[in-house]
Amino acid sequence: MTEPFADGAILLSVDADVATVTLNRPDKRNALTQAMWRALPGVMTRVEQDRAAKVTVLTGAAGTFAAGADIAEFETVYATRDSAAAYAVEIAAAMEAVAHLSKPTIAAIPGACVGGGLGLALCCDLRIASDRAKLGITPGKLGLMYSLGDTRRLVEAVGPSAAKDILYTGRILTADQALAVRLIDAACPAETLADAVAEKASAIASASQWSARRTKAVVRRILDGQVQDDDATRDWFLDSLEGEDFREGRDAFLQKRTPVFPYR
Repeated sequence: MTEPFADGAILLSVDADVATVTLNRPDKRNALTQAMWRALPGVMTRVEQDRAAKVTVLTGAAGTFAAGADIAEFETVYATRDSAAAYAVEIAAAMEAVAHLSKPTIAAIPGACVGGGLGLALCCDLRIASDRAKLGITPGKLGLMYSLGDTRRLVEAVGPSAAKDILYTGRILTADQALAVRLIDAACPAETLADAVAEKASAIASASQWSARRTKAVVRRILDGQVQDDDATRDWFLDSLEGEDFREGRDAFLQKRTPVFPYR
């Protein structure tokens, strides 16, 4: 079953362990409208609450990821300082909703992934692109500034020097160039992208989701500057030793069988 959001501009479907969120404005290269930005937090809430979904794939329809924010709306959303501030808050809320989903996320990038589209992809844990993908962030070509949150995610992915190069020049990178600077995690022929993403999603889904979600939370704390355990992280570790997934993993190892982890 597919659930539409923003009048069908975003589609959500859940198949077995995988939720797929599809940006669906193929006639506009999936450019993100204000309505889509507003809808994304609700989409992520639905994914968070769906116990069937272990892994989330974010992608775009018709061979494109997203061409960025819809420039056709700029005259309206940037009409005044107040409207621009409100629009920026909505975009930030959408980005944060994707970035803070507790479940592992994969951006499947079939083609153009530019501006706000790449910003969304950077909110995902992993990025897998086809060899036809083109990636870039172009505020420098529009006289705009990239937000701090979006810039931070870019720096976390590629480092400060590469991030400055990408933002200063606004250049468009091929999949190979993006892979070389770690903007993406893998590249593959376009015809095998779906299989590559499905294989990665299956590998993640078959492992312990307790481990995956706590790992994601710990990595976030490290990136936010935490350098030592605190009460919360110590409790997570001790909780894992008492958890049903650890019991299943331990028993499966001793019995020389594949574990079937119960935590969802």
